[in-house]
Amino acid sequence: MRRKRGPRAAATLAGLIFAVVLLVPAWPASAVPSPGEGTQSTLGNDVSWPQCRKDLPTGQAFGIVGVNNGLANNTNPCLRKQLEWAAASSGHSAQPEVSLYVNTANPGTSGSWWPSSNEYPIGSAVHNPYGSCEERDYGTACAYIYGYAKAWDDAYIRGISNPSDYVWWLDVETENSWSTDKDANRAVLEGMTDFFHSIDVKGVGIYSTGLQWSRIVGTVSSSSNLYSLPSWLAGARAVTGAKANCAGPR
Repeated sequence: MRRKRGPRAAATLAGLIFAVVLLVPAWPASAVPSPGEGTQSTLGNDVSWPQCRKDLPTGQAFGIVGVNNGLANNTNPCLRKQLEWAAASSGHSAQPEVSLYVNTANPGTSGSWWPSSNEYPIGSAVHNPYGSCEERDYGTACAYIYGYAKAWDDAYIRGISNPSDYVWWLDVETENSWSTDKDANRAVLEGMTDFFHSIDVKGVGIYSTGLQWSRIVGTVSSSSNLYSLPSWLAGARAVTGAKANCAGPR
């Protein structure tokens, strides 16, 4: 399991622009002006652990803050400060002033913890659409509980007050640990999504790229709770690139 040091985190330091990338059906954003056009910016930035103890962007309309420290089972050490930064966003956008993103993974035998029952926390039963999670099962049933558990941890032990007040983005990248079983990987994300929906968060979305999603999850059927989630399309470093991403196929 590697800590995430991908291009998006580095680009953020230079002011990664992604407001247009977030033009999704659930939370439509207004048109984004070119740099210097008008007096109010609708551009946003994302920050997380790579920006700890560094100058953060300024003048953003909204901010998205990473909850984890590069892995799905840990905490961004600068979370509180970065939440304060995001809360100071101008709000000149249809996007929430503050949203969150979380690392996702399916570590299986390489993880420091793996579920062995349909309970999380212990004593709290979880409805599992894939059946009974049993010890040493690394298929869809336990993968679903793993995802549910990581989302529970993100909401309740990372230092997030009022977790239902946020939109939560699931960061799906090949730099984290994943199984070769794409069905199990999908089940992890479904478990996370079901948990967040169970606490009535403002929204759940996916942050990934087409290539990484294809390698990790593959095709998702319309019966999956992932099917209709909005996408944060990655890779744009300027307004023109973000507009091009949104104009292309999802």
